[in-house]
Amino acid sequence: MGVTTFNEEYTSPIAPKRIFKASIVDSHNLIPKLMPQAIKSIEITQGNGGAGSIKQINFAEGSHFGSLKYQIDELNEETYTYNYTLIEGGALTENLEKITYEVKFEPTPEGGSVSKVTSKYYTKGDFSLKEEDIKAGKEKVVGMYKVVEAYLIENPNAYA
Repeated sequence: MGVTTFNEEYTSPIAPKRIFKASIVDSHNLIPKLMPQAIKSIEITQGNGGAGSIKQINFAEGSHFGSLKYQIDELNEETYTYNYTLIEGGALTENLEKITYEVKFEPTPEGGSVSKVTSKYYTKGDFSLKEEDIKAGKEKVVGMYKVVEAYLIENPNAYA
């Protein structure tokens, strides 16, 4: 088994508290409303939404994937830290055992935030993963993040 790690950073004019609440804590309610063409629903299938919980994302008809499940490993609203593990569906293939994500939102001097994301792909056997193999998935995540950001800009009292 090998591990391939990717680090990304995204900046936003939205403060960490608001973007964290909207895109992470309340994602199961907000994301399907903002992106019904892509995401049919997000359900908490086990737990209360905190650490140890399992969420299932059900994609809209015509999507490449039907659904995916992930386990929340850490959700800290004080430090704006969110860690989770993809455990079923989505990008998991016969060559990937699991994918873990570590997300942390940090404040910027201008009042916005920097989102730091570390993704670790645990491969099976001799399989080697290249960045271009995961580019489409990363672009979808960034797209979703930008939709939430635009919503928060248009609705300055939401998640305040």
